Amino acid sequence: MNQWQYYPRAIPCPTHLIDVIDIFRRHTQKIRSDRKKQSHSNAVLAVLARDLKLLNYRVETGKRREDKVTVPVLFGRNGEVEKSFDADAYNKNLNTVIEVEAARATSCNQFMKDLFQASMMEGIEYCVIAVRTKSKVSKDFEIVCKFIDTIYASNRLRLPLEGILIIGY
Repeated sequence: MNQWQYYPRAIPCPTHLIDVIDIFRRHTQKIRSDRKKQSHSNAVLAVLARDLKLLNYRVETGKRREDKVTVPVLFGRNGEVEKSFDADAYNKNLNTVIEVEAARATSCNQFMKDLFQASMMEGIEYCVIAVRTKSKVSKDFEIVCKFIDTIYASNRLRLPLEGILIIGY
């Protein structure tokens, strides 16, 4: 079963992110992480890709440069993009990036890298990070939510994002 948590917790999840949650719900049987054989993040993204594209997201389709979705971070002379980060999915009109993680979500702290990169991306207001609800070795969704809860509760780190959505699949 999918779970989700929106931050900051004091405001409701925006409608455009509810649409993303609904895509995960529609594909629960194909992507759920409580099965013996768990899917890799690219396989999960491939299942979601068609529906995300219907919501005008650009979606990564492979590992070649032309298959990637890049979002600008720094601009150099004459406005040329000098630095960019890749995202699994990106909707420029909604200022939203989506990252789908699997095994490395918490074991390698990939979710923290995703959060940092989204915070640096030009124009990004919303970051969606999807992680396994339960992996073979940990409860990734709970770990990530506890981390984000701590950021907001401590009030020591202010993120430049309007909202963060964590989805457990």
